[in-house]
Order: sequence, then C-alpha cells, then structure tokens
Amino acid sequence: MELDATFFAFAIPAVLFAGMSKGGFGGGAAFAASPLLALILPPQYAIGVMLPLLMVMDVTAIRAYWRLWDWRNARALMAGAVPGILLGSAIYSIADPDLFRLLIGLIAVGFVCFQIARGRGWISVAPRPFSAIRAGSWGGVAGLTSFISHAGGPPAAVHLLGQNLGKTTYQATTVLTFWWINLVKVPPYAMLGMFSRESLTASLMLAPVAILGVLVGVVAHRVVPERLFFQITYTFLLITGSKLIFDALT
Repeated sequence: MELDATFFAFAIPAVLFAGMSKGGFGGGAAFAASPLLALILPPQYAIGVMLPLLMVMDVTAIRAYWRLWDWRNARALMAGAVPGILLGSAIYSIADPDLFRLLIGLIAVGFVCFQIARGRGWISVAPRPFSAIRAGSWGGVAGLTSFISHAGGPPAAVHLLGQNLGKTTYQATTVLTFWWINLVKVPPYAMLGMFSRESLTASLMLAPVAILGVLVGVVAHRVVPERLFFQITYTFLLITGSKLIFDALT
C-alpha cells in the first residue's frame, strides 16, 4: 500500500463524499468510498483505511444530531447488528480477496438499482408498525454488509423508511446506529489484520477531509436539494461496482 498521488486522487473525493453522506446529504451513499478505494487497493486495505475515518465522521455527526434519534429503532438495529458482524468476520476468515471484490461490487450495483427502482415508483416501502424482531433482523443484515464493505446503510434504510420518521430523525437514527456498528467492528478488524501502520497513517492524513465532509453535509442537509448529488454518486457507484465485479470474475 503506497500513499502516492494515485491513492489520494481516489481517496480524497471518496472520503469527502462519504462525509457528506454521514452529515445527512446523500442518504446511504457513505459506503461509496470503499468501492472506490477497492479499485486501487486490496479490499481488506480499502475497508481498513475507511473504518477509522467513518468513526471520525460518526463522532462529528453525532454531535450535530444529538438526541434527535428514534431510540427504539436505533436500539433494535444496534442489537441485531452484533451477530451480523460476527458472521461477517467468520466469512472473511475463509474468503479470498476476489470474493470480497465481488460482494462489494454486487452491493454497490444492487444499491443503485434499488434506489432507481424506488425513485421511479417500481418499489415502495409501505409504512408499518414497529417490530423489534423485524428491526433486529434488518440490523443483522446491516451488520453483515457493514462488515464486508461498510455498506450497512441500505439494509437499515429498508427498515427505517417504513417507520414514518422525519428526515432529521431518520438521519440521527442512522448516525447513532452506525456509530455503534463501527465501534463493534474494530476488534474483529484488528484481529483479522485489516489495520496496518500504512492504513492508519492514511486514515490520519484523511481525517480532516472526513470532518469537512460531515460539516458540509450537515449544512447541505438543511438547505440544498439532493438530486444532483444522488445522480453523481449513483453514477460513480454503478461504474465502480461493475468494475469490481469484472475484476473479481476475471
């Protein structure tokens, strides 16, 4: 892993986009950073670099949304995420890098397809009463996909979108949930060797970009329409995910 111009050319916009999404601008697009970095790094290094940065983003964002979350939904998602994370660590220990490239690529492309279908009305998420079992189940899926590629946002969104939460309550609930999920991922990531001196150095160098992205996202969440951001993010995700799938299969 080399911290050269190519690395930062990919990493800076990826981390900035992720920070803006964590701040509330761009929905579940925060995980776009991992597929972008996986184009130039082995998957384990890509997600290893991103975890400390996501934790910096979580701490920055949680102050902006302090106590605005729905605790009942957040608590159930957080509890359910733990077994999902444990399953992810078990899968990682027996998988090769190409499997993770394939999974990250499929998650990226699947997320874009889901959002396009939802935006066009082909898929709708009907309001439904709270169920701790249902929320915990979606939390388990979020924990698993978050472990694999920091892509827990879409499964959590599927549950939360049916809860009739306001925009700010929804964002605050996801911020709290993923603050916990990312914290729980640290020990298994460390045991599986996903952190290195170089990855932690890269995370430290990119931390100001992460904080800036969150602050920009918090402001944009309140005042800016998200349509253009979504279009750009989804385009990058579709191209990146397709490339990772191609690389994994060939």
